[in-house]
Order: sequence, then structure tokens, then C-alpha cells
Amino acid sequence: METSPRACRRARFRFQPPSGDPRRSSHMTIGFIGLGAMGAAMARNLLAKGETVLVWNRSRAIVDALAAEGATPAATVDEVFGADIVLSMLAHDAAMREVLIDSGALARARKGVLHVNHATISTAFAAELAALHAELGLGYVAAPVFGRPPVAQAGGLNVLAAGAPEAVASALPTLETLAAKVWPLGEDPVRANALKLAGNFMIVSAIEAMGEAVALGEAYGVEAPDLLEMLSSTLFAAPIYKIYGGMIAERRYSPPGFGAALGLKDVRLVLDAAEAKGLSMPLADLAEASLEMLLGGEDKDLDLAALAEVARARVEGR
Repeated sequence: METSPRACRRARFRFQPPSGDPRRSSHMTIGFIGLGAMGAAMARNLLAKGETVLVWNRSRAIVDALAAEGATPAATVDEVFGADIVLSMLAHDAAMREVLIDSGALARARKGVLHVNHATISTAFAAELAALHAELGLGYVAAPVFGRPPVAQAGGLNVLAAGAPEAVASALPTLETLAAKVWPLGEDPVRANALKLAGNFMIVSAIEAMGEAVALGEAYGVEAPDLLEMLSSTLFAAPIYKIYGGMIAERRYSPPGFGAALGLKDVRLVLDAAEAKGLSMPLADLAEASLEMLLGGEDKDLDLAALAEVARARVEGR
């Protein structure tokens, strides 16, 4: 199957949303596939707002926990696709391929059901998914998100949204329940995934920069809390610097909100996307090497903020 963005546009179909008023989300059943830290937080936000949520996850414990909070557990992925709209937040390309494609779940889904994919995936797989949904007669919206789990549970995410106009319009009430703001990005779903990768690359680069700045300051007797408090309240008064700066200052890396292993996955997706367009990204190369060094140690269950420790280790000669 040709999976270029051009092929995705050629394959576009006239999406018909489920019966009923698509903007009255409280009258819809929302299916949710993938209940890691972010997925579970998003599902809890939907439940708190009175939505009917049908949940499935590869491991059962979180399904049972959400069922105790009012969700309806689904025995299979096929059952989730009986919902009016299906959201997925799976960890990576391989998980999505296994759960949705190799299992045959997408192929068996009823025509016209709307699938909203929140996962951070490769641009190549994003194009493949868009073409496949069009071929199967399914609605598809790429809607990756920015925000950590507490923000997701509070409904404060920034949500990107790209897909056929009818599909995006049908998804919008649910997306607005999840989001502080929904950012429309046109009809090509790949655009949303490309922007998400660009954003995650900037987050990783900010953490790398803070780690190196902290290492420099500490080498001259400036403590990390003093350095980061001053800079994140003046020159770099932005959420990423404030949130991750606080974690770096306190060396608070566990439990992870955004795991370093996922950060490494995303940096590699950035490099793959850049290579596909003939781009060189030296900072991404550095970030990949630093994250590989971080995850080469015994403790791999760390937040992405722990990337700063690699810069500290360079100064200390470890």
C-alpha cells in the first residue's frame, strides 16, 4: 500500500458520523484503548465530566481500577469499537500495529466509526494509518497531545487535531472535554504527528540545556535550585522550564510522568522523520546519545527530567 501523504489525500472518503448529534458528547459512548499514565488520566477526566467511557488495556489492573470509578470494562478491542467514538493512547508504533492492525480489530470495525489517535507515532506510520482508515471506511483524526498526566486528568491538555473536516468536527466535542485548547492543523493527519514530534524534540532539548547549565553553575558553586529558580522565573518563564526545572533542582525523577524511555523513542522518531526529508538535526543526535547513556544504567524507570543527570555526570567525570 502506498502510504505517502499524497496517497492519504487521494484515498479520502466522505465520512459519515454516527447517528445523533455529534456535538452532544454527553450522549455518546466513548471507547478508550490504552490506559498507561496518560491514557488513564484522560479517561478519568472524561468520567469526571459525566461521559460514558468503555475502556480496554493490555494489562487488566487499570481497567478494573477505572471500572471501580465508573468506566465500563471491555473484554476485547472489538467491543471498544462498538462505541460512537474510539480514542487510543498506545505507547508506540509497534503497540498500535499489534493491537489495532495485526489483531484485525480495525478491519472488523463497523463502517463510519470514528477513531481518534492520541499516541506519539512516526510520521511514516501516521501516513499508513490515514490511508488504512480511508480504505476501510473509518473516520480518522490524528490528535496527539501536550501535557503531563495531572494536566490530562484536569482536562488541560493542548490537543492537536488533523483529519478530514467531517471527522474533526465529530471529534471536537470530545477533544474539547480533554483540552484547554484544540489546535486544528488541516486535513493531513501526518501534520499533527510531525508537530508533536517537533514539540517533544524541543522539550528534550530544553532539558538537555538545563542539565548542562546546571552542571556549569554547580562547577562554580551556584546551586541548581538558585540557578533554575532565577532563570525559570525570568528569561525562561515557561511551563517546560518551570516544571522540569523544579524536578531537576530537586533531583525528583521517580515516579515518572513522562518516562525517559518514551523520550528516547520520540527522539528516534524525530531523527527518522528528519532523515525522510533529508534534514540534519545535530541536537537530536546529542539527545539520543544522552538518553542512551541515561538508560544504560540500572534504573530505567526514570522521568525524562533525569536527562539532566547525564550532563552532571560529564562534569564529574563519571
